[in-house]
Amino acid sequence: MGSASCLTRARRLLRIRNQLMRECLAELLSTFVLITITLSGAAQKITSEETKGNLLTSYLAGALAVMVGIYIAGGISGAHMNPAFSLVMCLTEQFPWWKFPIFYLVETLASFLASGVVYILYYGMGGQHQAGEPHGGARLARLMDRLCLCPTDAIWHYSNGTLTVSGPRETASIFATYPADYVSVTNGFVDQAGATVVGTGVLILGVMGIMDNRNKGVPKGLEPVVVAMLVLSIESSMGANCGCPLNPARDIGPRLFTYVAGWGPEVFR
Repeated sequence: MGSASCLTRARRLLRIRNQLMRECLAELLSTFVLITITLSGAAQKITSEETKGNLLTSYLAGALAVMVGIYIAGGISGAHMNPAFSLVMCLTEQFPWWKFPIFYLVETLASFLASGVVYILYYGMGGQHQAGEPHGGARLARLMDRLCLCPTDAIWHYSNGTLTVSGPRETASIFATYPADYVSVTNGFVDQAGATVVGTGVLILGVMGIMDNRNKGVPKGLEPVVVAMLVLSIESSMGANCGCPLNPARDIGPRLFTYVAGWGPEVFR
């Protein structure tokens, strides 16, 4: 009886009553889960040299992560998880403009934090401790050395301890999208801009169609599943040249993380 009353008091103390704070926390958690699963899928594919994952499993991870994120925050904040979606909601007067920059910052922060988790999960220090090798100038790697955080060493083993953006052993594409080697700078810019506009446009159009009550409805509770299938179809058809840039927060947060984690300014070139 005493423990039950303690739990009740704890719930009352920890309950967040401010609606904006609740929405921001929901966006933070849902985006964090989305990016953690998405980046982990890419990390497993790349660092295992496609022995423990491939392009399809990576796309599946990202699509299913969208589904999980919607289930987490859909009833609280709408589970935007994407500034492009928030912008469209503002343009259609379904979301207040003053909330847009707040959601953008929260989603970018969540992406940055998720990148850190994936880095800790996949980078690893074990092999470097044994070999006594440097960490390629990675500031976070040196900090983890001091903290003695020694998880598995997938990224280190794959990249031979060098964090690069290009080349046969690059690992930056785990965290952000980059053009393929055969794509020129001009075509890369056009492709990125075009894929962002077209891919994100198809995504938003599909989501708005799913949400429209005047259309043939999706069974209640299965909307996140249908959205995940939509995301999977876009990823499977529009990512050949430069990846599949559908979410600005999913790109800028992880890209900023790789900049400070040791990949350097090349991540912005």
